[in-house]
Amino acid sequence: MEKKKIINDPVYGFITIPDGLIYEIISHPYFQRLRRIKQMGLNDFVYPGALHTRFHHALGSMHLMSVALGNLRQKGHEINNHEFESMLSAILLHDIGHGPFSHALESTLLLNGNHEQITVIIMQYLNRIFNGRLQTAIEVFQNKYPKPFLHQLVSSQLDIDRLDYLQRDSFFTGVSEGTIGSDRIINMLNVEDGQLVVEEKGIYSIENFLNARRLMYWQVYLHKTSVAAEKMMVSLIRRAQFLMQKNKEVPCTPNLELFLREPVEAQSLATDLHLLDAYCQIDDYDIWSGIKAWQYHRDPVLSNISKMFLTRDLFQIILHLEPVEVNLESLKEKIAAHFNLTSPEDLNFLICQGVITNAAYISGNSGISILNKHGTMIDIANASDLPNISALGKIVKKYYLTWPKSVNL
Repeated sequence: MEKKKIINDPVYGFITIPDGLIYEIISHPYFQRLRRIKQMGLNDFVYPGALHTRFHHALGSMHLMSVALGNLRQKGHEINNHEFESMLSAILLHDIGHGPFSHALESTLLLNGNHEQITVIIMQYLNRIFNGRLQTAIEVFQNKYPKPFLHQLVSSQLDIDRLDYLQRDSFFTGVSEGTIGSDRIINMLNVEDGQLVVEEKGIYSIENFLNARRLMYWQVYLHKTSVAAEKMMVSLIRRAQFLMQKNKEVPCTPNLELFLREPVEAQSLATDLHLLDAYCQIDDYDIWSGIKAWQYHRDPVLSNISKMFLTRDLFQIILHLEPVEVNLESLKEKIAAHFNLTSPEDLNFLICQGVITNAAYISGNSGISILNKHGTMIDIANASDLPNISALGKIVKKYYLTWPKSVNL
């Protein structure tokens, strides 16, 4: 008789974890590592309650996926037991490739890769460990399975991942504008011609979902203080790499050292099991333990940024719709004098500038389809009484400049 585990989730209440493959995945050390990676990276510097983890999010997504698949089955769509289990596996593992602080260090610890690529590498490794039982989950994740709607439930502009993280992040930050009606959205999902669609009566729930996503991005995920903290973190790790690659002593955990000592190509994890295992062991705690040690380092850049993190003395930031116009040479001179820096290249770790972009919805082939009462699929952006959706598709670009707060412009 199959056993089931029950956990109490603060967002959905009781969540059931079936025995067998799903329980084995959750019990694996690579998945347990997600307990030690915060879902929202450094956002708790702005919203102190945002301390939930990728582990919470993965379990919540698994729960919503189970509900969504059950509803589609009730509407007459064939989803066999193997597909059902594979879908739970795929959504459980969809974020397993994340490194410390989620997105913050995605292109810093590894070169030429992102967390989705690393996720596939880890899933393929686990598939060998689990004797091929993850093969269908991998095919679904990579959109190679013959039922496209299954992939769309895992990865699309209206996937289970987004339904959970918006609801969960809204809950833990206390930002009510991010609240969505995930139950109603899931009940309105259907399948037409193999594609995931939303029944017409769910159109206003989708409009609210897209509006909530836009608000959460600018109010939470891309909050200017969060951006400043993230750029600070990237500078700190880049500085640690810079020093270590010059054979300077930089104390850290052995696994983190592998990714600081020399550049590591993301794809190399697929062939080097030692590197893969090291990556699958580093988490937020490796970075924080490094920061606590680095505050005493003789390098002024590494030590000062570390101290800033520990006292929440975050970089100052200017965030504008137009390029930031500042006398950079004057700013560099002030920073060099304040921190007693003698090398011009040191300034590259204390001044960060660039662009961030966001679009709540992108219409087209991968857009959200509404199934009207006549059985026709229409992109939600073309729905006659929803003029706001077209506006949400506009890519908003903002320019930033960050530098230590102790230096005035």
